[in-house]
Amino acid sequence: MADPYSVLGVKKSASEAELKKAFRDLAKKHHPDKNKDNPASEKKFKEVSAAYELLSDKDKRAAYDRGEIDENGQPRGFAPHGAHGFGGDAGSFEFGFGGPQPGGPRQAGGGFEDIFADLFGGLGGGRKGARQGRPQAADVKYALAVSLEDAFAGAAQRVTLGGKTLDVKIPAGLEDGQQIRLRGQGQNGGDAIVTLTIAPHRLFQREGRNVRVELPVSLKEAVEGGKVNVPTPSGKIALTIPAGSNGGKTLRLKGRGWPAGGGQAAGDLLVTLRLMLPDEVSPALKEAVSGLSYDPRQGWG
Repeated sequence: MADPYSVLGVKKSASEAELKKAFRDLAKKHHPDKNKDNPASEKKFKEVSAAYELLSDKDKRAAYDRGEIDENGQPRGFAPHGAHGFGGDAGSFEFGFGGPQPGGPRQAGGGFEDIFADLFGGLGGGRKGARQGRPQAADVKYALAVSLEDAFAGAAQRVTLGGKTLDVKIPAGLEDGQQIRLRGQGQNGGDAIVTLTIAPHRLFQREGRNVRVELPVSLKEAVEGGKVNVPTPSGKIALTIPAGSNGGKTLRLKGRGWPAGGGQAAGDLLVTLRLMLPDEVSPALKEAVSGLSYDPRQGWG
């Protein structure tokens, strides 16, 4: 059966530090997580782990050096059923991610957890040790409401989220619920994930990629037509109202809606006319309409 000092490649006089270094190097080289579907490496890893388990225990090491126990940690001359040394069945060792599991060698010396945490940075069994030794990076989620104008045109905002002051670049044509990832701005080096929502607007309503706005018009403008200024998310533009336009009529301005994005073309601006009468109807207005004799409900209902 293999001598544990030979398995680790150290002299019998090796110090604890030399034992640990030899084990770290060999365990890193032959760890099953790095040698998937490699039975030879898995076998070697088990041998290395068993050797270190024995030699890292001062009492067991002394007993082995005195010849009182064998390579399996059993009294000399006693071989329990199923024991085949380091190169045999080693059925008591079960290795998953990060090292020996329950039923395998106990922690000894510096502890398998600590060693595997250092070796593999928190993978598998080493994760517990890594969590105890170093804070784990974690993403932090935030919610941020932005104005419709900023969502339309894009903007840069400096905001305070969770006690942190962050520079958030809002892309033009933002979609409601869109997320922005700020690298390294989370917890312990994780990311900040900002979910952006578009705040309601007093004038505009989104309908897919179209934007709808209601435009108040006077009776004169509805009857005679004319040019008026209409607001859009990017500023005011001139709109021609056709003569004889009814309240509720919708005029479409192509390409003046939500910006193109995500493989979709820009939407349209939908302008719905809303006929507005004065708060107080003057005698002149009454006289002007007194001669009208049409029935707007003809054919209706």
